[in-house]
Order: sequence, then C-alpha cells, then structure tokens
Amino acid sequence: MKGLSGYLLYRFLAEVLGRLPPAVVSRGGRWIGRLLSYAAAERLALARRHMRRVLGSEPSEGEITEAARQMFGWYGRYWAEVFWFRASRTDWILEHVDVEGEVPVFAARDAGRGIIFAVAHLGNWEVAAPFSNSLGLPIMSVAEELPNRRITEWFIQTRAEYGIEIFIAGRGSPLTSLARGLKEGKVAALVADRDVTGTGVEVDFFGERTTMPMGPAALAEMTGAALFPIGTFFDGDRYRLVAYPEIEPADHENRAERVALRTQVLAHAFERIIGEAPTQWHLFQPNWPSDRTWVEERQ
Repeated sequence: MKGLSGYLLYRFLAEVLGRLPPAVVSRGGRWIGRLLSYAAAERLALARRHMRRVLGSEPSEGEITEAARQMFGWYGRYWAEVFWFRASRTDWILEHVDVEGEVPVFAARDAGRGIIFAVAHLGNWEVAAPFSNSLGLPIMSVAEELPNRRITEWFIQTRAEYGIEIFIAGRGSPLTSLARGLKEGKVAALVADRDVTGTGVEVDFFGERTTMPMGPAALAEMTGAALFPIGTFFDGDRYRLVAYPEIEPADHENRAERVALRTQVLAHAFERIIGEAPTQWHLFQPNWPSDRTWVEERQ
C-alpha cells in the first residue's frame, strides 16, 4: 500500500482494532484471514506447497488444503494483534505469555554475553520483545524498508515505544549496529527463516536446498554472543515462548564455513520448531528455488 492512503489505512486499523477486546481481535483476525484464503488462489496454492514440505507425504490433498487455509487464519490473527498491541499493553502481554527454556538465557545474561534470538515467522513473534525487556535487556531488530516510507517510519516509532530499536535494511550497516549493541549487553532479535535479500548461505531446509540469512550466525561469530532459536506460538488465547538450546560454534578453522555450518544447524532447529505448529508458520512467498520456477511457469 503506497502513499498517504495506505498509511492512513494502517493508522485507522490500529485505532479501530485498538478499541476492541483482545479476544475479539484475535478470533476476528483469524476468521478474516481464513476468509481471505478463498480470495487468494495463487497464495493458497503456494501455501499448499509449503505445507506439503512440512507435513510430508502422509496427509491427503484435502488435509493439505485445510492446513494451508489455517495458515491464512493464523496470519490474520497475527496482523490483527499487531494493530492491537501497543506499549501500554506490555503488562497484559507478559501476563499472557508462558515461557519455557529461559534458564540458559539467564545464564548467558549473567555471564555478560550478548544474546541473539533467532526467530521464525511463526505465531506472534512480537511477544519476544516484552519478554526480553522484562529481563532488563534492551532489544534490537532489523526490518525491511517497506514501499510506503510513512508506514516504515510509523513501524519504527511504534516499536520504539516498546523499547525496540529497529535498524532498516539498506540504511547504513545494520550488522555493525547490531554487533555494537550486543557488546553493550543488548539482545538482537532476528527473524531468520527467509532469505529476503538473496545473499544468504545454502542450507537443507525441509528436505530441499535453499538459502537462509547468515546474520544470526555471523553476529554470534563476530561477538561471541549466545545464539538461541526461539519459538513463539499461539496457544489458545495465550502465547508460548520457547527458548531452545543454544547453537554452539561450529568446529572448523575457516570462519565462513563456521557461519555456514551454524546456519545449517539453525535451519534444522527451525524445522523442529515449525513442526510443532506447522499451520502457524506465516510463509506466503517463494522460499525455495523450485518455488520461483513454479511461480514463473504459472505466469
């Protein structure tokens, strides 16, 4: 959505949804998202491809289609909650998040190490920020430059109200800024299951070769920060945030190879995390080379 009209629509949705009870927002968002699956045939077809990879060969075609429609539903809930969330509701968010596996995160914090959260487009990953801030750890992240600059600036402002420092890809050197922040004791929360720039490293992901961002592993190598895969799941009307075991440095003399090997371990961790709630994975873009070929053939 470009121009002033797109920006005003975002602000309107934030204003309207922000006045509704949270249960209405969450359930209504899921219902609307599912309805949109009937109007987005191409996106639904691509979602079916992704679900077929994640679910394997056992489900029927009907079950795969149903899983893809559920993806739309969960994605609708995510966006509805994005518009509802705001800094004044941080306490409410924390009261509705159940946290697991946090002891190693505390240990890394107490040891004075930087912390990197590697997050997938799963559930509502926005809840990771209030959790991190509750530990007294300022959080940083990287976002794409949106076509609508007004929306980008609004996004930066609203995240700043949460205490999240956003670096925009393409503006300066986000990697350098993140590394500096990690050395100051901040947390880098990076959504890392999709290679947006096309400059990632090759990995095997759900049985097929593709690329994945090297940022989390590269930052860990540069700074000695602890790298934790994070799962952020919808759990009824609540949320479940899980910190999985730290991804240790790879045993290789070449730094580039260590980054690549560590990224592969992260890819396998994401397979396990996504496998816990496949339909909560918000992936509606081509993510494997065969997807891009498939899209081109359909055009």
